[in-house]
Amino acid sequence: MARDAESGFPVEPVYGPGEPAGWDPEEALGEPGTYPYTRGVYPSMYTGRPWTMRQYAGFGTAAESNARYRRLIDHGTTGLSVAFDLPTQMGYDSDAPLAHGEVGKVGVAIDSVEDMRTLFAGIPLDRVSTSMTINAPAALLLLLYQLVGEEQGVAARNLTGTIQNDVLKEYIARGTYIFPPGPSLRLVADVFKYCRAEIPRWNTISISGYHMAEAGASPAQEIAFTLADGVEYVRTALAAGMDVDDFAPRLSFFFVARTTLLEEAAKFRAARRIWARIMREEFGARDPRSQMLRFHTQTAGVQLTAQQPEVNLVRVAVQGLAALLGGTQSLHTNAFDEAIALPTDKSARLAVRTQQVLAHETDVTATVDPLAGSYAVESLTDAVEAAALDLMRRIEDLGGAVAAIEQGFQKEQIERNAYRIAQETDAGERVVVGVNRFRLEEEEPYEPLRVDPAIEERQRDRLARLRAERDRTAVSGALSALKKAAESEAGTANVLYPMKDALAARATLGEVCDALRDVWGTYVPANTF
Repeated sequence: MARDAESGFPVEPVYGPGEPAGWDPEEALGEPGTYPYTRGVYPSMYTGRPWTMRQYAGFGTAAESNARYRRLIDHGTTGLSVAFDLPTQMGYDSDAPLAHGEVGKVGVAIDSVEDMRTLFAGIPLDRVSTSMTINAPAALLLLLYQLVGEEQGVAARNLTGTIQNDVLKEYIARGTYIFPPGPSLRLVADVFKYCRAEIPRWNTISISGYHMAEAGASPAQEIAFTLADGVEYVRTALAAGMDVDDFAPRLSFFFVARTTLLEEAAKFRAARRIWARIMREEFGARDPRSQMLRFHTQTAGVQLTAQQPEVNLVRVAVQGLAALLGGTQSLHTNAFDEAIALPTDKSARLAVRTQQVLAHETDVTATVDPLAGSYAVESLTDAVEAAALDLMRRIEDLGGAVAAIEQGFQKEQIERNAYRIAQETDAGERVVVGVNRFRLEEEEPYEPLRVDPAIEERQRDRLARLRAERDRTAVSGALSALKKAAESEAGTANVLYPMKDALAARATLGEVCDALRDVWGTYVPANTF
């Protein structure tokens, strides 16, 4: 009897010769590092060097997060991945009324260049690659990072890393948007142009399916909606006057890795193939780097359980293996206790060790695309691709990603799939170890990491001192210049240059976002009552 994949199509008990039907390995696979990149974006993949091992971290104050980063680096982390608290993500200072109770809770609070300086104290920015999970105010955090690099004497051309900067998925799945879609897309295009001129090695966007997956999207929905957003960003940049090969090589993506190992590996392979064809056939990209879908992967937080949390160590290892078999460029492995609270030092170290075991104690790194040619995996790759392309065609029929977002298409599809998963779990058809099967009568006690509630007060005090000491006239003038640039038509003035001047004058994140709110307004979903 066939079992359904997470994406809804049947998985057959046995695959054999002739499957998938009409399959041509030369057309479907090619060689590693060549079009259509099904087998990976680089010829040698992990046989040359392993993926970048990132750990997503950030909590409380900048000083506390800095101490965590330095410990992670000592444990072998090769890239930092910064989590920001909700006020920072929403463009509010820590002393804003709406920030009360949320400062430092799910990430680090960054209010000004002083916090960013503290966050990276003692960490040479020309020797680390930093990924920042920030969207609506992504341009601000990038500029703060550049300012700190300049203080260290690091030229902008030597900075490497990624800003998520993917606001479209915020309207679909997360909700940490600020501005309406039009101005938000303009800001994305301005970031593309700024980085090409000033920070050429920076990845200007990480187009994210991870959060859609965490909200309940299936693997096919995850890549369909993510790649459709990618198409919208490419069209925005082209409309702003850029050439596709000027910005597309710096596009990157961000996906989840679930425990359904074979379908997940197939998902990544299908996503590379779809993107390569879109970039070459629809947008005429000729630079091979423009056709490559390079991506970061994080293991599935939504699949972690608070019950028997140590079992999450097994889940994370399987999820990490799925990402590697799918050819990810960098990987974050969740800590086993993240379903309960922020990870402890021990659990964060174990998460890094999981990647190190996969890199050094398995043979996954011995050969490129080890699953290539598998009857089952190639059949699953074709099936995921077909399901994703069908969804992408439906989005195009609605007028593209933004139009589909405004009509609620992606959100409705994700919610329907999440409801199906919840029903199957409640009915016991979908086994979750420790939750609906193999439960313990009594759970072992666990002491989670707790965030000091006094953090908010300390951040408020820092802001008060900052405002008292800085040059108010310089800040006011810089914010006025930013507003003037924002009032101009898209493509005539790049807002990042006056934005950087304002941040250098020690304007706060909230003040800069408020200046843009005054000009662009804020986004209110059509279904808000």
